[in-house]
Amino acid sequence: MTKDHWSDHLILIVGVLFLLTPLWLLFASSTHSVDTLIREGLQWLPGGEGLAPYGQALTTASGFTDTATGLRMLINSMIMGVGFAVGKIIVSMAAAYALVYFRFPLATFLFWAIFCTLLLPLEVRIVPSYEVVSDLNLLNSYTGLIVPLIASATATFYFRQFYKTVPNELLEAATLDNAGPWRFFKDILVPLSRTMMAAIFIIMFVVGWNQYLWPLIMTTEEGYYTIVMGLKHILSVVREGRVPEYNVAFALVILAMLPPVAVVVLFQRWFIQGLVESEK
Repeated sequence: MTKDHWSDHLILIVGVLFLLTPLWLLFASSTHSVDTLIREGLQWLPGGEGLAPYGQALTTASGFTDTATGLRMLINSMIMGVGFAVGKIIVSMAAAYALVYFRFPLATFLFWAIFCTLLLPLEVRIVPSYEVVSDLNLLNSYTGLIVPLIASATATFYFRQFYKTVPNELLEAATLDNAGPWRFFKDILVPLSRTMMAAIFIIMFVVGWNQYLWPLIMTTEEGYYTIVMGLKHILSVVREGRVPEYNVAFALVILAMLPPVAVVVLFQRWFIQGLVESEK
């Protein structure tokens, strides 16, 4: 191995250690008692509590109604993340398909109007969005958590750019075979879009998993709390004069990281292909 290769590997190793060191501190500290963490701070070595804080994080109920267990919050976050990602893919693929293959007036203007919504973060439109969801009686429901956020200008842009790289000969061949718009979309475009769909799924799943403000406003029932909301509630007891269960909070942080990491690991090959391939 040449000197340049050694330096490249050294840089990569340092980067990996830089990213993993805080995670190791969290994991090691989560295996200690609360008293140890308060007296001595974060720990580099595992403690005597073992994985008990993880079981406590999953099963211990919190809140006024004792329905917000860690397992329940993980399930809620999983439902929201998957629904968020799948909904965005479906809506964005349909919108991009219409913009590219249906020649109607103002198609370009409508695309840029959709793209300009990237300038409007959720905080700007959260009040009217809440009003609409409230009028539809969708508060404290998975539908209310997911549906108002599934429109995505980013995903629409990616699918539109991908559809423009699909050769026109495929559309002409489908037309000669008497394939209508729906069959062309289902049998040709969807299979070709698998890598792009995987890339968008990973991005949108992580975005949906990490949502905090929207679930906080949409849910008043603790049974719909997400894992991100649960982390905040565990640490907020310090305002009530109680000592936060830091080991349980650290365990919940580790548990909250596992599903997004698993999704990225499982789909990483398709994720890279979907982002770098310009021609299918």
